[in-house]
Amino acid sequence: MNIQTIEITKAIHPLAEYVHQVNDHITVVTVDGNPIAAVVAMDEKDWDWESWSLSQNPQFLAILERSRESQKTGKGLTSDEMRTCLGLNF
Repeated sequence: MNIQTIEITKAIHPLAEYVHQVNDHITVVTVDGNPIAAVVAMDEKDWDWESWSLSQNPQFLAILERSRESQKTGKGLTSDEMRTCLGLNF
């Protein structure tokens, strides 16, 4: 997929016009060359609000990172251990 960048001062078209173009490319809006926003197509059948929202939430991402670090140091539970704790052994 192609990426188009546009400086915010030159983004003169209505948002709807940029949205209609997302099937062809991603539009990244910049300020002084630094990205601040993107218009990206989202596949309706593979997308859900909860997953997207969590993937953008700094607090949730910090929880995931702490969990990953715990796993690396051997302080976490393996998937099998968690299943056993929850009585989900199959």
